[in-house]
Amino acid sequence: MAKTALKTIIRLKRQVRVRKKVRGTTERPRLNVFKSARHIYAQLIDDTKGVTLVACSTLSSGAESLSYTGNTDAAVHVGKDIARLAIEKGITSVVFDRNGFLYHGRIKALADAAREAGLLF
Repeated sequence: MAKTALKTIIRLKRQVRVRKKVRGTTERPRLNVFKSARHIYAQLIDDTKGVTLVACSTLSSGAESLSYTGNTDAAVHVGKDIARLAIEKGITSVVFDRNGFLYHGRIKALADAAREAGLLF
């Protein structure tokens, strides 16, 4: 089995394990994070209704100022932006779902920026 395929399978197993424990509600939605090689995405999900409340990514408007979107600077930008949009909607507390990714690098940078901008988790 190729090394990249094996890493993907391991990440999906971690994702299932975390998803069993983490559930988003209307009061505390789930902050879901996904990263690809070039972009990073974040969204707040209410699992009881199955609805995305707020979404943000490096493809969103406001990320045009970034020269490269696959680094920690872009993750910090998305973290601040998702926190700003959540606070505008009246959401201050969330449950963090790292989606099977290790809490390191871009995932950690996004989480720290969201915390600094006012989200509680």
